[in-house]
Amino acid sequence: MQNFAEIIARHAQPDGMVDMPIHGLALFHSSAPTQAVPVLHKPAVCIIAQGAKMATVGEETFRYDAATHLVVSVDLPLTGRVVEASPDRPYLCVRIDLEPTLLSELMLQPLPPAGAESSRGLHLSRTTPELVDATARLVALLDAPADAAVLAPLIRREIHYRLLTGDQAGIVRQIGAPDSRLAQVSRAIAWIRENFDRPFSIEAVARAAGMSASALHQHFKAITTMSPLQYQKQIRLQEARRLMIGEARDAQAAAFEVGYESPSQFSREYARLFGAPPARDAARLRAEAPAFA
Repeated sequence: MQNFAEIIARHAQPDGMVDMPIHGLALFHSSAPTQAVPVLHKPAVCIIAQGAKMATVGEETFRYDAATHLVVSVDLPLTGRVVEASPDRPYLCVRIDLEPTLLSELMLQPLPPAGAESSRGLHLSRTTPELVDATARLVALLDAPADAAVLAPLIRREIHYRLLTGDQAGIVRQIGAPDSRLAQVSRAIAWIRENFDRPFSIEAVARAAGMSASALHQHFKAITTMSPLQYQKQIRLQEARRLMIGEARDAQAAAFEVGYESPSQFSREYARLFGAPPARDAARLRAEAPAFA
């Protein structure tokens, strides 16, 4: 595992998450514990080489480190914070985006029986030497860009295979199954993300998912820990935050752009999620831009 950490440290930029030239690969470095930061996490596997992190979704909190890895199976609003890091032993993590089409393709091959399925959209599992080895080889290709174009897709395929045959096989296989409940909820999530700034329509979301409204509520909450309407609110607030930080919108302009009609309601809900009023939060994050990234 030490060699794995050294490879990441060589390429990660302190401090924060940085996308790498290899498709679907990002590295995270932190030389100190961080504050809790709400983010919209895409489907991915996060493998820690050094340090520890806590992720909170709804009322559940998960701690993971070099012995365990995190799998997020849908676009999921969550809060993450590094809890174990120092200048001498920084937090080092690899994020690899999961591709449903690649999982579906691999699922056409003979695979060992899978474990039990889970309804949650976030899961922890033990990190195996095989998974670490494949991930380290993928990151090492950053030192050999001429080889990466050919070898990176093969190693990404191997990593997806390791997840399909590991402890969370039953969960990961739902991502690649177009008729699974997870896939239906993913279609609902896609509709909400595309229409987050419009008036909410549970009927339209249910049609997009191919489910009844009651079934959508049940399975959406089981997977994301929130209702479709609560999910829309999270997306609106995350986008408003991005507009204020990245595009210098003021709070009122950002609120209207993401679909709020009442600036006071926007301010209340923003402070409830992010812990500070919009203008104060945006000013702090602009000052801490490298850590926020």
